[in-house]
Amino acid sequence: MVKSRAAAVLAAAVLVLSACGSGGSETPAAQNSSQPRTLKLWHYEAADGAMGKAWAEAIKKFEASHPNVTVKFEAKGFENIQKTASMVLNSDEAPDIMEYNKGNATAGLLSKQGLLTDLSEEATKRGWDKLLPGGLQTTAKYDDRGVMGSGKWYGVPNYGEFVMVYYNKDLFDKYKVQVPTTFEQFTAAMDTFVKAGVTPLATAGAEYPAQQIFYQLALTKAQKPWLDAFQSYKGKVDFHGPEFTYGADTFTDWVKKGYIAKNSSGLKAEDMGVAFINGKFPMMISGSWWYGRFASEIKKFEWDHFLFPGATMAPGSSGNLWVVPEKSENKDLAYDFIDITMSKDIQNLLGNSGGVPVAADPAAITDAKSKELIETFNKLTSQDGLAFYPDWPAPGYYDVLVAGVQELINGSKSSAAVLDEIAKPYEDNLADIGN
Repeated sequence: MVKSRAAAVLAAAVLVLSACGSGGSETPAAQNSSQPRTLKLWHYEAADGAMGKAWAEAIKKFEASHPNVTVKFEAKGFENIQKTASMVLNSDEAPDIMEYNKGNATAGLLSKQGLLTDLSEEATKRGWDKLLPGGLQTTAKYDDRGVMGSGKWYGVPNYGEFVMVYYNKDLFDKYKVQVPTTFEQFTAAMDTFVKAGVTPLATAGAEYPAQQIFYQLALTKAQKPWLDAFQSYKGKVDFHGPEFTYGADTFTDWVKKGYIAKNSSGLKAEDMGVAFINGKFPMMISGSWWYGRFASEIKKFEWDHFLFPGATMAPGSSGNLWVVPEKSENKDLAYDFIDITMSKDIQNLLGNSGGVPVAADPAAITDAKSKELIETFNKLTSQDGLAFYPDWPAPGYYDVLVAGVQELINGSKSSAAVLDEIAKPYEDNLADIGN
């Protein structure tokens, strides 16, 4: 696999001019046919988020350039696709194109199962390989074991993402809290909120957000060799070593101190996001995929963001993938749609809507909030800081981590017991792939 430090190339790739490729939708094969056709498309982006806005416009452009084709779009939940993809894609219900999570445990597993179309030829022919150099290709390619970073193209990412700390400026001003630049200042700020009777962090234990906090805490003690071992199987991972032990112990301590509410164990990501939008929490640790929605929906207070203090790495990568199921009956149309999402117009819209584009025109990004987001992403990637996500290394690992972090929130198991729980599936997967 490409070393994770290759992810730093993302910094150079964000906002790269798209003169080097794409635009293949000008002469799609489908336009030569007068027979009515339908492109069945699934994705799970919020309609008012950056990607949701961009994909909606891409659908309009696709239908305009394919007058004989109707796009049948179905909005799906992240959790639903995460849990049912293998079953659905192995049936007659498979869509022609869908958004899917990247990484070994998800896209890698489906590629290994033969459920995804090899896009290598299209990536070269349409110039996607030029628009997605270096680290941006890490999550697009998978080898015969389903391990990312090399092999064939099974997906196409067209945005970047990372986890940060969102904060409510009005609440910071009300309680006289300064934006922290060190880990000690961060915990001191949370102590100030707790003393005032305010829970500092909005989170959700029933889905991905809480496990990403656990992973972020582990990353504060991690170096690149540990990351390469955990994500790329390039060394042995000690789940009772300083990284994961610190993550579990500190997360448990945060619950005890009131930084994280105990009732958050049953909350979902949407609950967390809506609570922050409604001004109920000073901070929220989550991804850039919320950024465009916050820009659209937060009207009652000022907000901003900062990178997690005390860490040089954060969860992040290229964005989710467009994948084409092997059972797709309209693969040519799926390729054309991907091409349109990589076009300059759609990438510029993505960038001005609070997303992190990979092929936009730099001069076209005029929204101030969007510029701030992209600058933060560039800062993170310039320090080689993209650490992927904790659930990537093993199939089914997402649910394992959800359950483990819920136990930390509930206090039903010790840190050591939870680390034992998350170690076993990881080590079982190493055995399965011959490592």
